[in-house]
Amino acid sequence: MPARNKEQEAEVLQWIEDVLGEKLPPQPYEDVLRDGVVLCKLINKIAPNSVKKIQPKGTNFQLMENVQRFQDAIRKYGVPDEEIFQTADLFERRNIPQVTLCLYALGRITQKHPEYTGPRLGPKMAEEHKREFTEEQLRAHEAHLNLQMGYNKGASQAGLGSFGNTRHM
Repeated sequence: MPARNKEQEAEVLQWIEDVLGEKLPPQPYEDVLRDGVVLCKLINKIAPNSVKKIQPKGTNFQLMENVQRFQDAIRKYGVPDEEIFQTADLFERRNIPQVTLCLYALGRITQKHPEYTGPRLGPKMAEEHKREFTEEQLRAHEAHLNLQMGYNKGASQAGLGSFGNTRHM
């Protein structure tokens, strides 16, 4: 499991405060996020009406539903599945770094949404940089000898102890 990065966690909380325009309670990182209320408010600020129903208090099951609604909303918003944490990662504190990764992914994806003008999290995404090449430029390499097909003075990989070779002691 990856180690927790307190600086990244602090950056995420600061970003959430900046987006929401409100101070978060002075609790440990995972406790602030655990019930899903802050997460739902966050995605609703970024993409209004993403989560229709937020349970401010309730049973663990109801609070986990908040987290699941947040996950569904960010999935629709464009956060890739492999970057979305499992509910238990946060709720049972199984993998807090994955939660942080997911929030960074959300911060990154906001850059693809021109309607979002709020605070940024993490590095700026690279813009697509299209390059145009002429047919002549594309064919220029054909005259060169590929180094991998290059000249090796008859050397082979014989005796390198690869698979299937016996080991000489």
